[in-house]
Amino acid sequence: MEFKKKKRLRKWVKITLSIILVFIFIVIFGLIFFNFLLGPVSNKSKEVLFEVEDGSSVYSVGEKLKEEGLIKNYLAYKIYVRLNNVNGYKAGVYKLDKSYSTKHIIELLTGNYYKQNGITITFKEGLTIWDVAKEINANTSIDESEFYEVLDDDAYIDSLIQKYWFLTDDIKNENIYYPLEGYLFPETYTFSNNVTVQEIIEVMLDQSDKIFSKYRSLIEQSSYSIHELVTLASMVEKEGILDEDRKMIAGVFYNRLNSGMSLGSDVTTYYAFKVDIGNRDLTSSEINTYNPYNTRGPGMAGKLPIGPISNFGESSFSAVLTPTNNDYYYFVADKSGKTHFTKTYDEHQTLINELKEAGNWIEW
Repeated sequence: MEFKKKKRLRKWVKITLSIILVFIFIVIFGLIFFNFLLGPVSNKSKEVLFEVEDGSSVYSVGEKLKEEGLIKNYLAYKIYVRLNNVNGYKAGVYKLDKSYSTKHIIELLTGNYYKQNGITITFKEGLTIWDVAKEINANTSIDESEFYEVLDDDAYIDSLIQKYWFLTDDIKNENIYYPLEGYLFPETYTFSNNVTVQEIIEVMLDQSDKIFSKYRSLIEQSSYSIHELVTLASMVEKEGILDEDRKMIAGVFYNRLNSGMSLGSDVTTYYAFKVDIGNRDLTSSEINTYNPYNTRGPGMAGKLPIGPISNFGESSFSAVLTPTNNDYYYFVADKSGKTHFTKTYDEHQTLINELKEAGNWIEW
């Protein structure tokens, strides 16, 4: 009887050990498989520009990472962020790679990696090249002069024209101040501490490519070249404070161009003489001097500036491709930022006088 009990006990011990071993095997296999799912999508390097929009949840970002082929498995990603209490990401544009693991991608998006190994720079809409140079200098060890030297490198500019479909020989015109003015898309970017000027430029151009490609069919249908559209978008960015006014402003610019009128845009004159808007008023000499950027000067009737005068947001680019058709030829903004539109010069002058009398006129 005692022998049978011992035999039965040994049997249950064996069964229990077997169950434990199977459980351990399943756990080990599960961990190995889980780590496999969190591993890189590819062994080969392939860079992908990835944008995290402000307010995005970690789960919506995970779905987007899966859609863009940057992670292997969304469920494994979801489990990982829950286990590690990942609650949110920093908005911005990141240069990710398909050879990165899910863990490394999450470290980049949370900013944990860049706390130790990198920097974040925000380039706002409406910045000129000299503003961009100052931002780079303020956030990196790169001197403004080094940035300008790269812009002056004809061989490098030619290589960019070969690489990006939206860059054309128009940017090499000898009268253009800076060949990449207007083409470096404003956004929040992350870079390594030892980032180079070329890397900054190309990350920003990659983002421009992403935005412009969304509108490529409209660009190809336009009677204006991509360089002219970028130029016009930069003017709309500077002239239009509110998004809802920009399509109307674009419509006014087209009306004036089609009528052979001067665009008469102050913002182009400021740029022509490299004066920051808000520093001072323009002089009559500056306004009346010919400059291929100055649309208020002589010889510019029916013409766009020779090139862009700043960077611009997507809303301004969309506005020049899908303007609001109207019969206005003049506009002016008041102190609140609201833009007022008029059909004739007399109406325009009357409106200006009314704004001045009401104390609603912008003065620098």
